[in-house]
Amino acid sequence: MNARRPPNPKTARAKAKPAASRDAIVSLLDKTLRTSEISDRSVNGLQVEGVSEVARVGLAVDACLEAYKLAHAKGCQMVIAHHGIIWEGIKSIRGPLYRQIEFLVKSGVSLYASHLPLDLHPTLGNNARIAKALGLKNIAPFGVYRGGCIGFEGSFPAPVTLKSVADLVKKRFGGPTSALPFGPPKIRRAAIISGGGTAALPEAIEKKIDLFVTGESSHENHHAALEGKINVVYGGHYHTEKPGVIALGEFLNKKFGIDAVFLDVPTMV
Repeated sequence: MNARRPPNPKTARAKAKPAASRDAIVSLLDKTLRTSEISDRSVNGLQVEGVSEVARVGLAVDACLEAYKLAHAKGCQMVIAHHGIIWEGIKSIRGPLYRQIEFLVKSGVSLYASHLPLDLHPTLGNNARIAKALGLKNIAPFGVYRGGCIGFEGSFPAPVTLKSVADLVKKRFGGPTSALPFGPPKIRRAAIISGGGTAALPEAIEKKIDLFVTGESSHENHHAALEGKINVVYGGHYHTEKPGVIALGEFLNKKFGIDAVFLDVPTMV
């Protein structure tokens, strides 16, 4: 009868999942995203503190109970969300907010939020990722908000059509798209603000941009776009704000070797 061999400590260590400290992840994100430097309604950074070691992180557009439960089921110790749960401070902890915090605390899952810092980041941000997906060149800041710019503008290497851009936005980001065909048929310049960026349409018109790409549609912008002779593509608030959190997951995987999973909890907007 052969006795069982004891496990090889070196082999066991090799098979263990890489992990990083929660605080190291938070510190790197805060530094990379310049969290403390950017004025925002969102209280960006670590919003709920979970366990100290993170082997898997979940990326979500919205901090919500459905995302937390999915993260916990997938073995995540941290959720990074574009839309967190603390906006301009907490006035009370009850109802849905209480249940969200209760689940996170009991599960040991941390919640990190990055709103405007993620929108405007020049390489990891939502708008930079959309600009890259569209193939824009000569990228420059666009979309003045709270003393800075949160979006980007650029030019296509060759003129494109509105349909080709709308089809590409739908293919790359997965949401239903709609368009306002009120600008030039040959599009050379585009401006981008993900999510609810419709307030920047006048700036795009003033700069004589051919195409404005954003997330949510707006009733008021129909006539503004028509009279301003500009094309508009709406790619959905949720779907145009997936690229940044997905990029953050890839960034953390590269820096720490930890697993990163996208928590796909789409909304109807």
